[in-house]
Amino acid sequence: MENRRFLVNAEWDAEAAVYVATSDDVPGLVACGETSDELIESLKILVPELLELNKHLLPDGEVSHEISFVVRLRRDALVHVHA
Repeated sequence: MENRRFLVNAEWDAEAAVYVATSDDVPGLVACGETSDELIESLKILVPELLELNKHLLPDGEVSHEISFVVRLRRDALVHVHA
């Protein structure tokens, strides 16, 4: 059986200087990291833990040996162009 991929959305919070991640696919998920790599490392821990608590989200109600998630990062940038 093919594993389901869970979508995680992350946006840069300039005021806090961190990426903040949430997900409609993973109820209760809120994670942050100063870098995208730090955020992903946190997600590797939190996503399986939250999915285990919400067993109905996984096939057969059990945590798989592999959980796949996609992180969509958004960070706006502004550049001043001198004419």
